[in-house]
Amino acid sequence: MSILLSLQSLGEQTNGQMPDLTTNIVTTQAELNIIDLSLKGGWIMAVLAILSIVAVYIFIQRILVIRRAGKEDESFMNRIKDYIHDGKVESALKLCRTTYTPSARMIEKGISRLGRPMNDVLVAIENVGNLEVAQLEKGFPFIATIAGGAPMIGFLGTVTGMVQAFFDMANAGANVDISLLSNGIYEALVTTVGGLVVGILALFAYNYLVSSVDNVVNKMEARTMEFMDLLNEPAN
Repeated sequence: MSILLSLQSLGEQTNGQMPDLTTNIVTTQAELNIIDLSLKGGWIMAVLAILSIVAVYIFIQRILVIRRAGKEDESFMNRIKDYIHDGKVESALKLCRTTYTPSARMIEKGISRLGRPMNDVLVAIENVGNLEVAQLEKGFPFIATIAGGAPMIGFLGTVTGMVQAFFDMANAGANVDISLLSNGIYEALVTTVGGLVVGILALFAYNYLVSSVDNVVNKMEARTMEFMDLLNEPAN
């Protein structure tokens, strides 16, 4: 009964409104700063940063080369056919030399082997094609290595960070604080996150480059077949 009277008197003093008991409560929430967190990852994060820069450089450089190799003049093969039919071999060779594409260099090698057995011409073209593909795929092993190695490097950083965290906790003796262990753990896990991010992006970049090279190779094979069909056409 006394409690009800106290609440009633309190309501009368506040004009019937209950006091806001939460006005003086201040809530604080910690925020994750990605940059600060990355810096706490130690030297492992520096290694991952270097690997990411290398992967980005190779990707941009290779994609420019591959796109340039994939661009072809639609009238190229028609002009080659006209030159071959008219017996203008030198004009056909000149056209190939001024067309800076892998297909043009393959056709140039085939034209230079005219008069030899068809098998020799085809082998010469295929050899040039293999060299062209090797040039397009230059740098691919580095991106593949980064895609596979970055997560492992990140995991290595996590393991070494965990060892350091438990070492600090052991040295703390009776003054062990849960924050000492938790801070060391989340800082160590940063390297795993960084390694996974670099590895995943490098893997996607590698697969995209491989797919782009495959498209160029398909064009090279199509041009080769066109040229071989041209040589096999019966003379009029």
